[in-house]
Formats: sequence, C-alpha cells, structure tokens
Amino acid sequence: MTEATPERDLTVAVTGPTGTFGFGLIPLLERDDRVKEVVGIARRPFDPVEHGWSKLEYRRGDVRDPDALRQAFAAADVVVHLAFLIVGGNKETTRAINIEGTLNAFRAAAEAGARRFVYASSVAAYGFHRDNPVGMTEEWETRPADRLFYAQEKAELEELLRQEATHHPQLELYLLRPPIVAGPDAVGGKVELPGHLAPLLRALRSGIGMLPLPVPVPAVTLQLVHQDDVGEALHLCVLGAGPPGAYNIAADDVITFADVVEELGVSTIPLPERPVREVARLIAQVPLLPSVAQWVEAVSHPAIMDTSRAREELGWKPLWTAREALADTLR
Repeated sequence: MTEATPERDLTVAVTGPTGTFGFGLIPLLERDDRVKEVVGIARRPFDPVEHGWSKLEYRRGDVRDPDALRQAFAAADVVVHLAFLIVGGNKETTRAINIEGTLNAFRAAAEAGARRFVYASSVAAYGFHRDNPVGMTEEWETRPADRLFYAQEKAELEELLRQEATHHPQLELYLLRPPIVAGPDAVGGKVELPGHLAPLLRALRSGIGMLPLPVPVPAVTLQLVHQDDVGEALHLCVLGAGPPGAYNIAADDVITFADVVEELGVSTIPLPERPVREVARLIAQVPLLPSVAQWVEAVSHPAIMDTSRAREELGWKPLWTAREALADTLR
C-alpha cells in the first residue's frame, strides 16, 4: 500500500483543468477539506470564479514550457496531468504537446518533490488487437495500435512514464484508463470522445429524430464512463487511496452504437457486430488514411475492460450506468 496521506493541507496541481476531466475532478477537490489549494495550468483563458471554484489558482501556461510547469508545481504534493491533444494540430505539434508535454509534467513534478503523479491515460493504450480479450485486466499488455495515433501515443506514454518512474521512486505513478467519457461537458467537444463524435452527436440530436423509418446501425459494443465517475477515480488517486499503478474504470454496463442512436429517439436495425468490425479493420489498413479517419481502427476490435482492481484496491465504484451517462450527454 502507499504511504499514508496527510489528513489536511494537500496542494494539488492540475494540468488541463478546464476540460471534461477537470470538470469532473475540480469540484471534488473544492469540497475536500484535505485539499488546501489547487493550482491549475492550461493554455486558454479561464476564470474559476465563474464556476464557483475558490480553491483553484489558475495560470495560463503550456505543457511544452518546462519553466511554466516548474513554477505551477513548486508547492505541489500531487500532480494530476489531464492536458492532452486529441484532434487538431499537425503531427509535430500533437507529439510535442502529448509526449514531450507529459514528460515535462512528470519531470517537473519530480523536481518539485511531489509524492504522486496521476496521469489520465485511456483504454486505447491497450490497442485494438485481435488477441485482446474481452474484459481486459490491468495485467494485459498495453501495445500501440496499428494506425490510430491517439492510441499509439497513449501506449507509448505509459511505457515512457514507467521508465521515468524508475528514476524517481519517491514519486508514485498512477495511470487511469477510462473508455469514452460522457457527461454534460463532453458534447462541448472538449474531451475524450473519439474523433468527431461530439459534433456528430449534436447533429444527430438536432435532425435524426425526424427520420420516419428505422436506421441501420452497427451493433458494435462499447464502454462509457461518466465524467463525474472519472473525477472520483482521479480524486481517489490524488488521495493515494490505493497502491500506485494502472486502474481500468468504466460503467458497469456495456452498450452498442445502436443504443446511442435509440437514445436519440430513433428506431434502429442493428447490423451484425463481427462483419462491421472486419470492415473497420480493412478500412484502417488503407495507406495514407487521414488522421481523423484513423479512428475507424477503434471499431475494429472490442475494447472492453475489467474494472475489478479499481473497485477492490482503489475503492472506486461508478455511480452512473453507461445508458445514464449517454442520456446526460445528450440531454
């Protein structure tokens, strides 16, 4: 188990607190008497007062700037790294933010003498390989996806962070692996929805309900998790509630793409899962596939996780089902 966490006076630094993960975590830190101060750093203008956040000291800064991170983390007991570019930007910019920016954050946390580093990874770190079991545990190997850059970077980063951690044994490393994250802030296009799913859902919500006939939709299975449940898992990692390491988190139930469309009020004709996944795998192998189209690889194999460890060792339990999280996203 981890070293006992002090009851009070924790200073928590958070990169990317203005996204969906941040909106799940920061309110919990605000209400927790054990947390004295929260220092947030991100690139865009943001006023914590507008959201009723009194503990958060917000600073504009870039994870590509080690000096900005060192200043933000100077008094931090715990660093939570949420900043990550999902779409947008060229390959060099994306890598500079995602890979180098994450390593900058870990090294700055180690230099500051922080006790814990909490990184928001993803189910995508496992890749979408044919031999991945349905119900992956944390013992299953994380491997870069064949084509999807986002998944490749998530797998690479986990390995790089584990290597860094061997040089800084005093800094406990927590890796949180959620699936698609849903909630009221997700359809703002701010976070962990794959590709352009958020604007697609907005378009569907505004127009698909007028369709008079059932719509053919792939019955492809997927997991969701609500942003509040992600926030609670991050919160437990901040407090060192369980031993360091990787934790899968997801809602208890598994849904399909057909369920997503039906939540919009449309009747569906489910298409068989296996042929759809085989077609997706073929498309993913097309040479020079645009980065946005690479997300089709995520459909090529089920990415379903077992969440027992988070429940048993971290003390985490989702409060939202996948269907409830979906409904809250589209509401």
